[in-house]
Amino acid sequence: MLARHQLIDACDAELRAAQFKDYTLNGLQVAGRERVARVMSGVTACQALVDEAVAWEADLLLVHHGYFWKNEPVAITGMKRRRLATLLANDINLLAYHLPLDAHASLGNNACLAQRLDFRVSGCADGELGDGLIWLGEPSSAMDTTAMGQHLATVLNREPTVISGHDREIRRIAWCTGGAQDMIAQAADAGADAFISGEISERTTHLAREMGISYFAAGHHATERYGVQALGEWLAKEQGVEHRFVDIDNPA
Repeated sequence: MLARHQLIDACDAELRAAQFKDYTLNGLQVAGRERVARVMSGVTACQALVDEAVAWEADLLLVHHGYFWKNEPVAITGMKRRRLATLLANDINLLAYHLPLDAHASLGNNACLAQRLDFRVSGCADGELGDGLIWLGEPSSAMDTTAMGQHLATVLNREPTVISGHDREIRRIAWCTGGAQDMIAQAADAGADAFISGEISERTTHLAREMGISYFAAGHHATERYGVQALGEWLAKEQGVEHRFVDIDNPA
């Protein structure tokens, strides 16, 4: 059994959490018991995942999407109260990492998505690997927009929304998991033939067509399953805790 602060210090250091300006609190969000043996991980700290943590008798819940987002209502009522009450009543810690887990060079969502999709990583459009959020690379072989959509559907088990911005082959690709649709302009400026993110906005369609870059909205949840799972597995290996990843069904 591990001291809670030791596990958190290890995560903070590995992810360099203090270096990121974020929309939420990275690190310990809800304090539970001080000793940790069982860590459950999942994408979002929804009630269903919290209930799974209770049933498994987890000491700590590790997520990508935690609580206390910028500009959200501060009152502890309704859904927020139920979630927090469940964690507190069962003495379960909540540990969350947002942008640090998107950016990490090997454990992050972008890195893990590239591994799943067999992309060769060449760098980032907005900083060094490990810091930047818009990743650049090449598919294992050139393919057209239709074939790339089929590849995403097969690997992620979810049909992406596909906006064709051209009829040439995709040889250079950019991606950023989750709600990164408005980074499409930076992807186009970086010379990408295609951009992948999780969500799409109405404006994204027009931007893709008019900038000549194909766009794939592969699902916010679907593109961000893998980073928190990798972080949990890293904790199990490096800190000796028991780890279980739970993927709460989510069509997004």
